[in-house]
Amino acid sequence: MTTSKHHDTNTSEIGRHDPEARQQIETSKNVVIAGGGTGGHIYPAIGIAQALQRLETTVDIVFIGGAGKLESTLVPKHGFRFLPISVAGFPRRVTLEWFPVIWKAFRGLTQSLQYMTQLKPDIVIGTGGYVSGPVLFAAFLRKIPIVIQEQNASVGLTNGVLARWAKAVYLAMASASENKAFRHTKHIEVTGNPIRPAIAEFPRSNETYKKFGLSPDLKTVFVMGGSQGASAINAAVVAALPHLLKFFGQIQIVHQTGAAEIATVQSEYEKHTKLDSQFLHCVRPFFDTVEEIYSIADVMICRAGGMTVAEVTACGIPAIFIPLPSQTGNDQVLNAQSIAKEGAAVVLEQGKFTVETLVERLTSILLDVNTHERMVTASRALGKPHASDDIAKSILSHA
Repeated sequence: MTTSKHHDTNTSEIGRHDPEARQQIETSKNVVIAGGGTGGHIYPAIGIAQALQRLETTVDIVFIGGAGKLESTLVPKHGFRFLPISVAGFPRRVTLEWFPVIWKAFRGLTQSLQYMTQLKPDIVIGTGGYVSGPVLFAAFLRKIPIVIQEQNASVGLTNGVLARWAKAVYLAMASASENKAFRHTKHIEVTGNPIRPAIAEFPRSNETYKKFGLSPDLKTVFVMGGSQGASAINAAVVAALPHLLKFFGQIQIVHQTGAAEIATVQSEYEKHTKLDSQFLHCVRPFFDTVEEIYSIADVMICRAGGMTVAEVTACGIPAIFIPLPSQTGNDQVLNAQSIAKEGAAVVLEQGKFTVETLVERLTSILLDVNTHERMVTASRALGKPHASDDIAKSILSHA
C-alpha cells in the first residue's frame, strides 16, 4: 500500500525529534499515474509504480482512471489508491456520438484539474489510453511536469498528442522514436516496457518441468494467447497437432487457452495422447505464475502486444508471432515486425498462413540448433528486463 502525504500531528512530532525523518518526509515525491482502458496500458503503469516504490519507499502514488473501467478494479487489487474520472473514447469518425463524448471529456478534465489542486503532484505519468488525456492535459495546465510511456512500435493517439508537452518520453521500441509526434520532445529514452522483475529472473529447473508434468529432455513450446486466450491461435495449434505427431518424442507443449476454450482444446490434446503416449503437454486456461513457464520455454507461439513482446525478449525466447489484426493503428503487426527484423522472431499473418507453414516454422526453430541459438541471442539482445527500474529512476530525476 502506498504511503500518505497528509501530514498530521504525529508526523510533526516525528520530524521535531528526528531531523533525518523530517527530511525524508519533506523530500518524498507525490506522483500521479494515468493510463487505462486495457491491460496493455494498466499493467505498465502498475509496473512503473512498483518500481518507484522499490527505489523510494516514501513515494506517494495515486492512480487516476476511468470510473467503472478495468483500471478501477485492477489498480486497487495491487494496493494503490485510485481516483475515478468521467471518460469516453472518441469515435474514429465524426458522428452524433461525439456530443456525449465531448461532455464526458470536459467533465473528466474538470475532475482532473480538481485532483491536481488537491494532490499537488510533483510529476504526472501517462501510459496511454484515452483516460490519460484529460489527466495529463490538466497537469500541463497546472504547470506540473508530465512524462509518457509508450508500449508499442506505433504511437497511440493520446500519447502522440500529449508528447509535445512531455518532459520525457519512454519508448518500448526504438522504431517509435521516428514518429513525428516526438519531434518537439527533448528527452526520449528507449527503455523497453516495464515488466515484473520476476519474469526474467526465474531460473530454469527440473522442478518446474516436474511440476507441470513435462520433461527437461524435450524442447518446450509455449502457446499463449494472453490471459483471455486467442481463438485463432488455439485453432491453429490444434490443427497442427496431427502434423506434429512424428515430433512428439522431441517436443512438448504448454498451452494457455483462456477460460472459454479450455474444454475443447484439452479434448484435442487428449486424443493425440492416445495416439502417442510420448506426447507430453500441459493445457490450462491461465498460468498465475507465468514466469515459471517462460523459464522452460524454448519457443513461443503468441500474439504481439507490447507487454508480451517485452516479456518474451526479456527472457530471450524465440517467437512465432501471430499478431491480432484488428488492433487500432496495427500495433501488434508493427511490434512483431520490429522483432522479426532483428532476427528474434517470425511473423505469421492471421488467416493467411497454412498449418504446414506453422509446423515448418516451429520445427525449424526448435530442432535446428544453429537457428535456435541465433534467435535466442537476437531476442536477448532486444530484451530490457530492467526497464521498470530504468524508467522509475528517470522519472524521479524529473520530478
